[in-house]
Amino acid sequence: MLGQLPWWKFTFLLTCLLGTEQVRAEEITLAVAANFAGPIKGIIADFEAQTDHQVKLILGSSGKIYAQIKHGAPFDVFLSADRAKPLALEKDGWTVTNSRFTYAIGALALWSADPDFIKGNGDVLTEGKFHKIAIANPKLAPYGTATKDLLKSMALWQTLSSKLVRGENIAQTYQFIATGNAPLGFVALSQIFERGKLRAGSVWIIPPGLHNPIRQDAVILKSARDNPAAHAF
Repeated sequence: MLGQLPWWKFTFLLTCLLGTEQVRAEEITLAVAANFAGPIKGIIADFEAQTDHQVKLILGSSGKIYAQIKHGAPFDVFLSADRAKPLALEKDGWTVTNSRFTYAIGALALWSADPDFIKGNGDVLTEGKFHKIAIANPKLAPYGTATKDLLKSMALWQTLSSKLVRGENIAQTYQFIATGNAPLGFVALSQIFERGKLRAGSVWIIPPGLHNPIRQDAVILKSARDNPAAHAF
C-alpha cells in the first residue's frame, strides 16, 4: 500500500510517524543519599544509554539534601536514605502528587578494612579493643539513626560514646574506615559488597531485627512535574 502512494504523500506520512516517536532530550538533577552512590551510578549509565536524557548527580546526606531542597535547591528527583524526609516534603507541598515510593531497604554493616579485625559477629564491640569507631551522624543520616538504635539495643551507646567519630554522611564514614582513621565502623552494605561479595576487609552484617528498617523513599519534586526525563527515570 505504501508503495502505491505518491511520493509527497509518503513523505508527509513518514514525517508524521517519526514525529510521534521523537521525545525532546531533557536533563535532570538527581539528589541522592550517599549510601546509594554505587548502585545509582550504574542505574544512571543504563538510563542514559537507553534514552537521550542526561543526568546530573548530586550526592550527600539525606538531611543536608532535605535542607537544600527547602531552601530552593534546583533538584528534580530526591532519593533519600529514609522515608521521613520525602514524606515531610510531600506533606509540605514540595513534591509531585503520588510520586513517592520505596525504592530500597537499606542494610547496615559493621566493617573494618583489616581482614582479621571482625569475626563475623558483634563481639568486637563488647570487647572494646579499639580507640575509635566511625558512625554516620544520627542527626543527619538514617544509617546513623539505625546505628544508634543498634548500639542502644546492645546497651553500648553510652559505653562507646567517647570513641565515636561521626561522619556527615555514610560516604564520609566509609572514608574514615577505609583510610584507617578509624579501625572499624558502621556503613551501608552496598558500599562494601560488589556482586554479592565483600570487596575487602572483614564484616558483621547486622541482623535487621536489631534496628528499625531503613526504608528508602524516592520522590519527584514539584519543579520537575513537567520534565519528562524525571518521570522516565
